[in-house]
Amino acid sequence: MILNRHQQIWLVVSKIPHGHVATYGQVAELAGLPRQARAVGSILSQLPRGSDLPWHRVINSRGELSFPLDSNKYQEQKSRLEQEGIQFTGEKISLTTYGWNGVD
Repeated sequence: MILNRHQQIWLVVSKIPHGHVATYGQVAELAGLPRQARAVGSILSQLPRGSDLPWHRVINSRGELSFPLDSNKYQEQKSRLEQEGIQFTGEKISLTTYGWNGVD
């Protein structure tokens, strides 16, 4: 079965383990879509409300959440990550500590 871009990205995101994060670029690379980090963000922003895909585990390459600090989405993502035990230093997440290595 051949997967489309959306499905490729969803498959990778679904594999990010609880308590870990991956960057948009890493997700794109693992999905076979190198240098398409923006596409990952765009596709994840289109998820239907109530989706159980762990979109909140995808962050930017600086270790930060990409939503504006004062937005509901930022607060939701931060809360979900903290519930999984991910700690923030200021507004950043340590990719060394919490980054997923891409292996199941």
